Amino acid sequence: MTDKLFSREEVEALIPTLTEIVERLRAAHADVTAIRERQDREQQRLSMAGGGMLDQARWREDAAALERATSVAQSAVEDIHATGGVPKDAGLGLVDFAHLRDGQVVNLCWKYGEREIRFWHGLDEGYTARKPL
Repeated sequence: MTDKLFSREEVEALIPTLTEIVERLRAAHADVTAIRERQDREQQRLSMAGGGMLDQARWREDAAALERATSVAQSAVEDIHATGGVPKDAGLGLVDFAHLRDGQVVNLCWKYGEREIRFWHGLDEGYTARKPL
């Protein structure tokens, strides 16, 4: 988290960069989710069968892919932090930026795909409490 307070215009200037970073984050998040679901299904299959043969080569491939995707996601999160933003939801692509509104520190809320900053919410609120600027 940064101590910087952002204007709407400052965050809007970051949108092209944020879009690229969040695309990487969302893709990595989707990969991690898919791999974990596949591994969970395999573990469940083995458990339900009372044992069995694990496809060790596939398991190693998944483990390596999971490590790569996790690394990409961590790098993207670091890149978001470097812009001054705080990632909130990788799947939705939410990023908050501290902003001074009517003497109160709030969050400007950007969602992947939005071309401008149109919403804010309190520090103790989230995406569902977004209010129009």
